Amino acid sequence: MFILSNFVVALARIIDIVLTLYMWIIIGRALISWVNADPYNQIVIFLYRVTEPVLRLVRRLIPFRNIGIDLSPMIVILVIIFLQYFLVETIIQFARSL
Repeated sequence: MFILSNFVVALARIIDIVLTLYMWIIIGRALISWVNADPYNQIVIFLYRVTEPVLRLVRRLIPFRNIGIDLSPMIVILVIIFLQYFLVETIIQFARSL
């Protein structure tokens, strides 16, 4: 049974790493939006393609049109942090109880 437990813990840690990487990609996207980056740069294209579906969903669910600031990256980062504290820790505790 310890093999299944270790597998589930490893899966939780991989989820944690993926969430951390996506959080840094969101931060990079937010920083790029503050400067006049070349829209044809491959890194900028990658950042927009990877983050825009999630940010568009947040913008559609919670409109911020009247404040003039795009808060969707901050909301996505808060959701990622919540998932890291709740989901990953719950999976690890579940694995340890196996």
